[in-house]
Amino acid sequence: MKIVIPGGTGQVGTVLKRALGAAGHEVVILTRRPEREGEIQWDGKTPGPWTAAVDGSDVVVNLAGRSVSCRYTAANLREMMDSRVDSTRAVGAAIAAAVRPPRLWLQMSTATVYAHRFDAPNDEATGVIGGSETGVPDYWAYSVEIAESWERAQQEAETPATRKVALRSAMVMSPDPGGVFAVLLGLVRLGLGGPVGGGAQYVSWIHESDFVRAVEFLMAREDISGPVNLAAPHPLPQRAFMRTLRSAWGVPVGLPATRWMAGLGAFALRSDTELLLKSRRVVPGRLTQAGFDFRYPQWPQAADELVHRTRARARAGGGPLARP
Repeated sequence: MKIVIPGGTGQVGTVLKRALGAAGHEVVILTRRPEREGEIQWDGKTPGPWTAAVDGSDVVVNLAGRSVSCRYTAANLREMMDSRVDSTRAVGAAIAAAVRPPRLWLQMSTATVYAHRFDAPNDEATGVIGGSETGVPDYWAYSVEIAESWERAQQEAETPATRKVALRSAMVMSPDPGGVFAVLLGLVRLGLGGPVGGGAQYVSWIHESDFVRAVEFLMAREDISGPVNLAAPHPLPQRAFMRTLRSAWGVPVGLPATRWMAGLGAFALRSDTELLLKSRRVVPGRLTQAGFDFRYPQWPQAADELVHRTRARARAGGGPLARP
């Protein structure tokens, strides 16, 4: 198949391109700064020569949007909104204008659309959409608004010949440098991988292998459209999540962090405390009902595998991560 991935140069795009290319598919990346074979330039908001790649393709997987790994200033939040909505509208316009439109449009979304909660998991049918929670920063509601606007831009696109799925993805865990797993492991190695703000908030995640397999599953299942949660079936509290990662790496202790300490840490990492403190208790209702079989349903198994590959990569390169 020919698979076009707008915004495919980040961590998730790297994971998909590696796996789908290895499976024999033709993978085309749309990026603002093409540097490699198979990459085509686009600006993420206006039609151009890049639309020819969409016409005649089989699947489009739109990952475009400003990274959430930044301080949540008003300007950055607006850029997150605009980059996601504008790119989605551009992809929709290209599909609508195609002589041979793709049969499937997978649109990246986020598990952040669900409410901050501890009492019950969020699936697609019964999950609570966020934005009206009490006792959380006001700007968390804007993150939900971004997610809703992102999905709405796909829904409103006039693409009757193309099936549309919104990927409400949890954090994708891979050993690639710069990814979320590398950041969390870095905290563990520094002795900082303890509970944050008490550690009761839930962490939802998905192993890269299952993320790719879920994408392939959705490509094959023509009966599935609309929002789909891409998350392992067993989210767990942050304190347990980090304790498991410490155990996998061989570090017995991780210093805890209060909320204000988390704020300082997020500032130093040029990130935001929402990524650390929001309880994302998300489960894959539709995937499970459709018979998808997770290879890594539990975090201990996934953490061990990711640590093993991180060490193997370090040994191959002679890096310091080869040992605790």
